[in-house]
Amino acid sequence: MRSVVEKLTVTLTDARFRFFVLLAILTLLWACYPASQVTYSNPQDSSTNQWLIEIKTGDAKVQLTMRYSRLRDGGGFSYNNTGFEIPLDQLVGLTREQAMSSGTHVQFQLKRDAGAFNFDGWFKEGNGSGHFTFSPSSAFAAELSRQGFGKPTDEQLLSLAMNDVGFALINELKAQGYETPNLEQLVRMGNHGVRLEYVQGLKTLGYSLKSIDFLVRMKDHGVSLSFIRDLAGLGYTALSPDELIRTRDHGVNSYFINEFIAAGYERLSLDDWITLKDHGVNTQFVAELKALGYVRLPIDELRRMKDHGVNPGFIQELKELGYDRLAVDQLVRLKDHGVSATYIRKMKERGYNDLSLDEYIRMRDRGTRD
Repeated sequence: MRSVVEKLTVTLTDARFRFFVLLAILTLLWACYPASQVTYSNPQDSSTNQWLIEIKTGDAKVQLTMRYSRLRDGGGFSYNNTGFEIPLDQLVGLTREQAMSSGTHVQFQLKRDAGAFNFDGWFKEGNGSGHFTFSPSSAFAAELSRQGFGKPTDEQLLSLAMNDVGFALINELKAQGYETPNLEQLVRMGNHGVRLEYVQGLKTLGYSLKSIDFLVRMKDHGVSLSFIRDLAGLGYTALSPDELIRTRDHGVNSYFINEFIAAGYERLSLDDWITLKDHGVNTQFVAELKALGYVRLPIDELRRMKDHGVNPGFIQELKELGYDRLAVDQLVRLKDHGVSATYIRKMKERGYNDLSLDEYIRMRDRGTRD
């Protein structure tokens, strides 16, 4: 029995070793291949544009990363890494069996309206890498031209294909009454992460913005569908795009609000939450004050304490000198006049004992330094 266990242990160790060796080799290959401008060619033509895929057992989607370069308008190249999740069945010609094999050569394709990506490479135990080429779709280009968008360049088609901007998104925008985008706006939408699911999701949540620029702006500022849903779940509904963007920009989200509600605070307006966030008041500050005996202080007092630099450390040091549970107004006044526990201690050492806090403040104001 012992020998069987030992053999099994050795086998598992070897498997782990082989896995890490494979990852190291794939990483080395990825780093060693120089990136070049995307090749617009047939699948059999070679290219140094690289792909990397990781497939986990049982997952319906795979992580696809593509490394390539693009020609800048002003000359030279920009180097890009684009990664996204995609259903395995969209990679035509690649099976899960091939991907999870002990090692096999693969050729497969990702078809988009704007063109097809043709992949060639190697897979082993769920990890694959290799090169790809891009074949622009002349039919898609012709249809865009026919619909009045103008004729796209191969570079624009590459961008549209990479970001999956196709007829489904164009038709959805048209159906919702959005302004008709031009080619540059279509490319910009894709580059900034505006996808069909986002536009459809916004409509479901009651937002049909009509403006392409608004769509891009909301996406750029991190106004996700989940962000809108979470706020709606707290009662913040029918917010304007500007309100959503402002709330997101100031770092206020459902998690921030829920922490205060859990601490016993009432639901505030979004403007009040934003003001609180801007002044640096968070639930950690609230919890530290609670430990010092300041339970559920009004929001205005929390904000005022933060603004004047009255922190838990300042309060704790005064408490250690016997000044416990001072009023917020008095704490703020002490801080504003530069009277700290250190100052009071030094004054006591000089013989100024049994003075009131107001007297220490007057001494400080008269220029008696520590």
